Amino acid sequence: MVKQLHDIPFSVLDLAPIREGGTAADSFHNTLDLARHAEEWGYHRYWLAEHHNMPGIASSATSLVIGHVAGGTKSIRVGSGGIMLSNHAPLVIAEQFGTLESLYPGRIDLGLGRAPGSDQAAARALRRGLGSDGSEFPEQLSELRAYFDANGAGGRPLGVRAVPGEGLNIPIWLLGSSGFSAQLAGQLGLPFAFASHFAPDYLLPALHLYRSSFKPSSVLDKPHVMIGLGITAADTVEEARRLATSQQQQFLNIIRGRTGKLQPPVDSLDGIWTPQEKSMLLSKQQYSIAGDPSLIKERLLEILEETAADEWIIASQIYDHSARLHSYKLVSELLQEK
Repeated sequence: MVKQLHDIPFSVLDLAPIREGGTAADSFHNTLDLARHAEEWGYHRYWLAEHHNMPGIASSATSLVIGHVAGGTKSIRVGSGGIMLSNHAPLVIAEQFGTLESLYPGRIDLGLGRAPGSDQAAARALRRGLGSDGSEFPEQLSELRAYFDANGAGGRPLGVRAVPGEGLNIPIWLLGSSGFSAQLAGQLGLPFAFASHFAPDYLLPALHLYRSSFKPSSVLDKPHVMIGLGITAADTVEEARRLATSQQQQFLNIIRGRTGKLQPPVDSLDGIWTPQEKSMLLSKQQYSIAGDPSLIKERLLEILEETAADEWIIASQIYDHSARLHSYKLVSELLQEK
């Protein structure tokens, strides 16, 4: 059967942006408000991402913010998109998510990435070895999964148990922006989420690698893929493109090696970016869409045909909170049209 847009679960990826002129407290207030609206509008999951040493992102203590959102909502699944496992002892993550699942049963997702989510100075402050290249991730993942195993199977240290955590069924997703996690997710029979909203060039090769290496498991009998999209929706294309300049300025800062808070939108980036920077930025936005509902629906149908996605997860870095809410509402409406 050919998939239709209304067949696909859709979710929120929230980077808990700290706006210029705002605070982390403002960000957490807006995050919970968005989550409550997302629950009402039919979003399936609400994920938060771990980043460190970034003045514009408030979700560094990701497990705490997940608890904040889960405690303020009723039914939407809440989780990490993702926890950067290299920054943590697997036992600590097992205990944290065991606690979350015990508090909010049947609603917690554990998405895992192997990137640091930080720079070298922050990695040093997190007590990580700077020589780490992510190659230890499979071993860490095996240890983490063993802590959840009620029978004590797997690679956890002798005599060490995760309490709470042991025996709990917490869905684990592997997240990636390259082929490493795609292949590992396939080999382990786990669901896979790809960060195409910032690594578009690797999306299709990673999906092929995941699906071709997939082995059925007790978790999944067939591959299951979530695609990350950047979407800015508004009533007109012009307004959406203007709102999207906040996200573009954020990307521009990354290109320039800077960090900062989420900036207000501008009418044009001409005079702000160089031709080279414009080319680099636009090349990273193949799976970012700014437009009115009809334009967004047309592009989503193209992406669906291209990727055969099983789920969408949508990041919308919009400066004005009311405009951000409106964007997510417009997207929910067009994704539920029949």
